[in-house]
Amino acid sequence: MKRLRLDQQAVYEIQVQGRLDASWSDWFDDVTITVETGDDAPAITRLTGLVADQAALYGLLQKLYTLGLPLLLVKRKEARE
Repeated sequence: MKRLRLDQQAVYEIQVQGRLDASWSDWFDDVTITVETGDDAPAITRLTGLVADQAALYGLLQKLYTLGLPLLLVKRKEARE
């Protein structure tokens, strides 16, 4: 496994409880936004995209916190060079 660095870009998947539509994509640095809804479960929004570095990741997470959306998952999907 390659050693991770704070200045390395990567693709992340972030899941929050709640609903954000695709119009929020620009505010979240052009990530792809998808919403899953279940019969009785609350909506889950998934944000997926290339994040420049760890500082940019923290910025995205801060925006979600500002909107009051509970964080469910943060997953690094793959490294990009």
